[in-house]
Amino acid sequence: MSQLPWHSQLQQTLTERKAAGLYRRTRLRDGEQGVEVVLDGRKMLSFSSNDYLGFAAHPALKKAFIESLDQEGVGSGAAHLLTGHSRYHHQLEEALAEFTGQQRVLLFSTGYMANIGVIDGLLGKTDVVVQDKLNHASLLDGGRLSEAQQLRYPHAAMALLHQRLHTAANSRNKLIVSDGVFSMDGDIAPLPEIMDLAEQHKAGVLIDDAHGLGVLGQNGGGVIEHFGLTQQKPILVGTFGKAFGTAGAFVAADEVVIETLVQQARSFIYTTAQPPAIAAATLASLKLVQQETWRRDKLQQLIKQFRDGADQLGLPLMPSQTAIQPLLIGDDKKAFKLGQDLEQHGILVGIIRPPTVPKNTARLRITLSAAHDAEHIDKLLGALEASYGH
Repeated sequence: MSQLPWHSQLQQTLTERKAAGLYRRTRLRDGEQGVEVVLDGRKMLSFSSNDYLGFAAHPALKKAFIESLDQEGVGSGAAHLLTGHSRYHHQLEEALAEFTGQQRVLLFSTGYMANIGVIDGLLGKTDVVVQDKLNHASLLDGGRLSEAQQLRYPHAAMALLHQRLHTAANSRNKLIVSDGVFSMDGDIAPLPEIMDLAEQHKAGVLIDDAHGLGVLGQNGGGVIEHFGLTQQKPILVGTFGKAFGTAGAFVAADEVVIETLVQQARSFIYTTAQPPAIAAATLASLKLVQQETWRRDKLQQLIKQFRDGADQLGLPLMPSQTAIQPLLIGDDKKAFKLGQDLEQHGILVGIIRPPTVPKNTARLRITLSAAHDAEHIDKLLGALEASYGH
């Protein structure tokens, strides 16, 4: 058995992580993603996925996926710039450009790859990237991967973003980077203020709207539509693994930005294109996102029902109007125990601890879906009432 020379150090770190209540492990799901899942052999009511519109196992997506398999096979077999770019990929890029109101779209195999690719692809040594401290790990890693100077501002603090931009006044290029909906807090970035500051300081803006796209806005256009931005738009990163129910990601921007990424984004150039069937299923999902507005309406009703019920129970919910509803616990072990207690009631939620969130802000990350019903919310509230404070 091959071993690293520092094997004992790694073992010690793992032991310490376990003792601190920070250990993680994968869990085995059998069957489809949905509001009721079989996890580790046990049927659970799940509030622990990002399938916000209930599309992950939708018949229309399955049908599109299967039909495209007969035409295109399984693997794309090459990078987009070689022979991996199928007609389905092309059609999806065109449909997304129309949907987002941007000049052009570029597909990436994952959201992580899109975020590291777009930041590294657009910035160099004499540039500055200014990020919200609570940005997703992939955005922070994109900044670290690039040679640009890294600046951070406290979460959603616009006065301090203004200060950081002032500090970077002599830099060649400045890029402000933020989540659209913050994945662990559920709150929405103050995008109009960010755009105003960008104009004032001659900076670009990149918004990762992984958790807003499909969910926010009348047509599911995400945080940009939510705020009614029609003229100046940020560069947009969107993912398909959440509300769209498939996998992969895209960047939407103007022609020059996208062509620059085609030439310079390493995570686009040097990887195999996602299977064409995924693109075909996402095309089907995109239609449903726009047509079935009732899903967003229902989701908002469920969010209100949950927040009203949690308020009556005196639960410390964080201020979120999105499908991500974090219950702030603080202590890591207490959060883990509460999550375990809920599982005894057949309820599954995300147990989020550092380093995913700052120290002393461990929480239960409760995510709602349009596939949930009012009775599901009642069950969750009942389980929380029985478990919280015990």
